Amino acid sequence: MRIRDIGVRIGRGTPGPLNSITDVEGVRVGHRTVVEKNDKVSIQTGVTVIEPRAGMARLAPCFAGYHVLNGNGDATGLEWIRESGLLTTPIAFTNTHSVGVVRDALVEAERASAGSHQYWCMPVVLETFDGLLNDIWGQHVSAAHVHDALAAAQGGPVAEGCVGGGTGMICHEFKGGIGTASRRLAGDGGGWTLGALVQANYGVREELRVGGYPVGEVLRDVPSPFRKREAGVPGMGSIVVALATDAPLLPHQCTQIAHRAGVGLARVGGGTEYASGDIFVAFSTGNRGLPVADYGRQSAPLSTVQSVNPDYMTPLFVAAAEAVEEAILNALLAATDAEGQGTHVSALGAERLLHALERVGWRPDARRA
Repeated sequence: MRIRDIGVRIGRGTPGPLNSITDVEGVRVGHRTVVEKNDKVSIQTGVTVIEPRAGMARLAPCFAGYHVLNGNGDATGLEWIRESGLLTTPIAFTNTHSVGVVRDALVEAERASAGSHQYWCMPVVLETFDGLLNDIWGQHVSAAHVHDALAAAQGGPVAEGCVGGGTGMICHEFKGGIGTASRRLAGDGGGWTLGALVQANYGVREELRVGGYPVGEVLRDVPSPFRKREAGVPGMGSIVVALATDAPLLPHQCTQIAHRAGVGLARVGGGTEYASGDIFVAFSTGNRGLPVADYGRQSAPLSTVQSVNPDYMTPLFVAAAEAVEEAILNALLAATDAEGQGTHVSALGAERLLHALERVGWRPDARRA
């Protein structure tokens, strides 16, 4: 179930054919879900990988940028993006305590794919906290799981909700996880595609907005997973976002796109909690043959690249905000009830959401309030 399946339209833009980050040609997504429950432990975690180009290695980079809205989180590889403006590896999403093993596994995979042609790599790994449902201290994500996710990476529809890195995540005190959406610009706006993939694990219930409607205010009766003192506080968690586009952007333009993820997050009711790490990465596949440091190997002294005219950036900003907003709502609707470590987390669910929307004045033909 996705937000458009229940008749709710987000923004005015037009989604791509799949309404997914994989609408951007060449982008692939792979999940590895890790679930095991017994009397002693609850394992509900995993890893999700986003490949900007199929089989991408350091010798086929993309221009990229990032934005940290709130730094109560962790990531690897962002300093290299800031310094070089290049994304040179896949991006991975996982849980807080598995960043290291995922990063190391991506190094191993890059070495295996590039062999002696590669001196080093700096993988980009982002995290959110799944410790309410998952035995996070057990560090149950392994290198083998990362390799499985890479092997599963493909174009086409992307599984959402309780999968991959989003398996144990919570969003607005409902079950959260992975979500994706896209926008395709009109021809006079460039005709480019922009897609978002989120790992949503943030938010306070009362702040939840859907299409501008304050549904969280009428959903307070649903039990919160934070009702127990040891469970933490509402709003703790994080959200990480990957934004992809085939528009030929320069690094600073990718950074501008990454900033607009925060607009989409705010529309759903997030971005204001200190205990949330909100980190966004944006990349462009629109330029190929980009320069990369070869450290002594022969390379051309100049490269020719294209960039979008600043007058045409506004539609991309709108697309980024809408795609992130819709991806978060898709994550919420795709997720199912979950229980682990003595914590129960209810899914938002289509029926509950529609009832809440009706209570706050929404109707099927309504647009943003």
